[in-house]
Amino acid sequence: MPTAKPLSRPTWAGRNYTLLTASAVVTSLGSSGALIAAAFAVLEAGGDGGDVGLVAAARTVPLVLFLLIGGAVADRLPRHRVMVAANALNCGSQAVFAALVLAGEPRLWHMMLLSALGGTGQAFFGPAAEGMLLSSVQGEQAGRAFAVFRMAMQGASLGGAALGGALVAAIGPGWVLAADAAAFALAAALRALLDVRHIPPRAPGGGLLADLREGWREFTGRPWLWSIVLQFSLANAVVGAAEAVYGPLVARDHLGGAGPWGLALAFFGAGTVLGALLMTRWKPRRLLRTGTLCVFPLALPSAALAVPAPAAVLCAVMFATGVSLEVFGVSWMTALHQEIPEEKLSRVSAYDWFGSVALVPLATALAGPAETAFGRPQALWGCAALIVLATAAVLCVPEVRGLRRRTVHVTGTPAEQAGGSADAERPVGGLG
Repeated sequence: MPTAKPLSRPTWAGRNYTLLTASAVVTSLGSSGALIAAAFAVLEAGGDGGDVGLVAAARTVPLVLFLLIGGAVADRLPRHRVMVAANALNCGSQAVFAALVLAGEPRLWHMMLLSALGGTGQAFFGPAAEGMLLSSVQGEQAGRAFAVFRMAMQGASLGGAALGGALVAAIGPGWVLAADAAAFALAAALRALLDVRHIPPRAPGGGLLADLREGWREFTGRPWLWSIVLQFSLANAVVGAAEAVYGPLVARDHLGGAGPWGLALAFFGAGTVLGALLMTRWKPRRLLRTGTLCVFPLALPSAALAVPAPAAVLCAVMFATGVSLEVFGVSWMTALHQEIPEEKLSRVSAYDWFGSVALVPLATALAGPAETAFGRPQALWGCAALIVLATAAVLCVPEVRGLRRRTVHVTGTPAEQAGGSADAERPVGGLG
């Protein structure tokens, strides 16, 4: 009888890529449930919606403050060590958070402090992780590799949120937070095994400020890069306001409560998984033009909430938006991988992350006053209009319309040995 061939990894899924994907799935499962658990921990301790917002803001503020420093550190030190240290900080803060919740009646300042430590860890982890991922894949299959990575991440986040919600109801938020701490510990162990020998040692140079200035020059010197980050500064801000403030209110007043809104968010997550699956097969030639065109549907959820559309229509809109936005996400990662020098990846990623999250707290804070001043439907239509205008403006940038996927083989790059893949389309490197 013929014997079955053993399963093997694709040529582009080398050791580093596999470790990064596995560890990202682990932390996504834990963190998605922990977000729900943290909110319910605040409420069970006697807090209200404002207290939940304070704990969430306590995580966001250090994330914004330390992102640029985190990017410079990740390009100066071995990235896997920065990732492991950040995971250790997240593990410790979540473990203490879990212990306080399980012990009963944690104080609000305790939870805010621990959330702030988690945000600090994320500020250092994010740029290092993105730089490590972008340097772990080469060749014409880079886009497919990023699509598979994002599909695994989105699927884990979707499953983690569903599982986390069920576990919070069944065993309480403290144990879900403890599981998240264990997930960070496991992820740190996996990331400690990453091989960085393919990355050349950093040549002696200036200090941290010099590194930040160099990263800024790299960022501002590419119109396609800073224009899209500026676009998403606005888009993420208004989407954050619509999802965090207006969405739950519309669901309460018109859709029947939290259930339909949660279902709509789940449909969005399912759409991102399908979008990533699509991008494992599709390789658009003009990366950023295609990706940016797929950002226009991001205005549809705000428009649907402004109507307000029935729950079934909202779910369909959220699903389609998830699919289209993931096309942008994979195209964006592929463009960074292709265009940014390896030694500057983390700093550029930090400016990308910073631009993407900097306006979110402000927009969320202004959502209530905007509703009072203009009315909820008008505020939501304003959110949709801002997304459309910002996206249309980016399409006016010639570099966005003209940047093409590279297929020319380039030899001699240090990264050719990373991840076990053969061909390189990089001369040299998310948004979301």
